[in-house]
Amino acid sequence: MTALTERCLPATLRPRCTWRGPPQPDRTDRLPPAQHLSTSLRIDEETMYTASHQPATKPVAAPSTPGRTAEGKQIKAVADTLVLAYGLRPADITRIPEGTATDNYAVVDQAGRRHFAKVYRTREHLDLERESVQLSEYCADGGVATARATRTREHDLIVTHGPQPMSLWSYVPHTATAEGGLRGARWAAVGTAVGRLHRRLAAHPAAAPALKPGTAVCDVATARDSYEGLILAFQSRPGLGEFEAWSLQATRERQALFGGVERILASLPPLTVQILHGDLSGPNVLLKDDDAAAFVDFRPPTPGYLAWEIARLGCDPSSVLANGVEGWLNGYTDLSLAYRDANPEASADDLVSSLRVGCAAVLCSTFPFSAPVKRPHIVDAALESYGRARHEADLMLLNQLPVFEEALRDALH
Repeated sequence: MTALTERCLPATLRPRCTWRGPPQPDRTDRLPPAQHLSTSLRIDEETMYTASHQPATKPVAAPSTPGRTAEGKQIKAVADTLVLAYGLRPADITRIPEGTATDNYAVVDQAGRRHFAKVYRTREHLDLERESVQLSEYCADGGVATARATRTREHDLIVTHGPQPMSLWSYVPHTATAEGGLRGARWAAVGTAVGRLHRRLAAHPAAAPALKPGTAVCDVATARDSYEGLILAFQSRPGLGEFEAWSLQATRERQALFGGVERILASLPPLTVQILHGDLSGPNVLLKDDDAAAFVDFRPPTPGYLAWEIARLGCDPSSVLANGVEGWLNGYTDLSLAYRDANPEASADDLVSSLRVGCAAVLCSTFPFSAPVKRPHIVDAALESYGRARHEADLMLLNQLPVFEEALRDALH
């Protein structure tokens, strides 16, 4: 998450307590610590062999749950940074669910204005974080709906020196994320917004759009090795919990499908590779009623398959399962038609093949089956539910792929 929303968090993830202090015009060291924390993890791809082969541009750190003293120190460091780097005096600082590599805070200044602060857990990759912010600003300058970054007193997008490395963002009011799935008029609204986004990114100076072989969407050989290693890891454990046992079974099911994945990839035409958002998933799309209000949490500018970003958003398991097969296909068609109207340079091959690309890419990913082995700290009821839904949705897509593609192709032509 890189923009603050009012209604995007379920009740179980909302902060249980905020710090509110009286205005202190001259002393930020009087800020008392927050009393309670609420933590959450955005579900990210852990192993996704897409053809962009994007490097791990963001450091992945386990979410911290500091004690009251440590949290109070970080709250004070955030307040000090806001004053020193931005000239902004906070009246209210609230810790909210963190991102993959950040601790996030809602900030209200003494004038009542709202902001969102991202505190980076390491200074090691701040150059890449700055590139991510620059890409967001590039899109905003081109008329794409994004949250805006606030520049420091030195006109920088990220604070790299001082108490906390951080970035400060505009508040996007009255919004919810698309994490719960797309329905109704939101399909076309998001299709239009993504089309505008990709049209703007096609002009980015880092790389011009080019056609690349569709077979490179996934590295099946690497995926096979990853699945085999995961199966061995599960089998070596003396006992498996319910989700671990299910993950092992699902992993074996996926492993048996790699021959089909290879056939899917072999049938793909050349597809467009260009600069992308880099993490275009439901939590990073903010909705206001039935409109797309903003894209957030960009990655550094890296070429990737345009079809994959369309599929990753449109084939989200929440959207697939909540709408039913027919309703989802109608929605995906609406998204694709609106996308084409907003980005007429996009080829029909990219749109029709997005279903095949999305299916193959997810089948090659070990996430979230790998979480109990590699990242056990993120395994909770929400992730387990997501994993089961994702597996079910992708198998459904695989089983009916020819029918879905034919219907989409007819609609686009």
